[in-house]
Amino acid sequence: MLHARCKAEVLKTLIDATSTLVDEVKVRVEPDGLSLKAVDPAHVAMVELNLRAAAFQEYKADSMEMGLDLEKFKEVLKLASGDDEVEMDFDPSGHRLVMRIGNVTRRMSLVDTSGMSDPKVPKLDLPAKITIVPGELERGIRAAESIADHVALSADKDTFELLAEGDTDQVHLKLDRSMLAELKATEKSKSLFSLDYFANMVKAAKGASGIQLQLGNDYPVKIEFDLAGGNGHVTYLLAPRIES
Repeated sequence: MLHARCKAEVLKTLIDATSTLVDEVKVRVEPDGLSLKAVDPAHVAMVELNLRAAAFQEYKADSMEMGLDLEKFKEVLKLASGDDEVEMDFDPSGHRLVMRIGNVTRRMSLVDTSGMSDPKVPKLDLPAKITIVPGELERGIRAAESIADHVALSADKDTFELLAEGDTDQVHLKLDRSMLAELKATEKSKSLFSLDYFANMVKAAKGASGIQLQLGNDYPVKIEFDLAGGNGHVTYLLAPRIES
């Protein structure tokens, strides 16, 4: 069983963070909260998301799995605004999720999870750790999107940098230690990434107070942020583009 009630904004953040990579996802429902893991079809990026029961106004659940069509879920959430609450109940007889927003009820069929994988999250010990306000990164990304399709991220003990180079133009974001919430680097680290993927991940963190990046040399970037007032957590991994 599942009965849950929460602010629509919490569910919107959850769906936005996941739908940047996949159209359908398997959600693990447990008595203490929800979790999911997913890898994009190109196997370039993955997301792991946890949402504790404390993120909800009401939450009661048994252990189960649900397959969600994220586009359908987005359609339902478009009915909600501001501080609207969403109520959700699992209907086992029709294998559907019943969602209520105000006086509207939507009975949404669930996706079969039997063909969905359970990706393993690799454990990475990366030498550079940076915590930054998402708005600073977004500004650099917006500047870079008009000139390039990839972006280089680098860090040393004093600075974090974002560099995008097009055929004729260049964008450079440079932040020293005083402009960052955290900067720890045991060595100079630099990797190149798809700007499209990276931009979508940073945009998903727009409501977070801080976003943490972990970098290495030609290693994946690990991107983490909290949601739902610290009662949820998102982790992304994005594979690097190796320069020939």
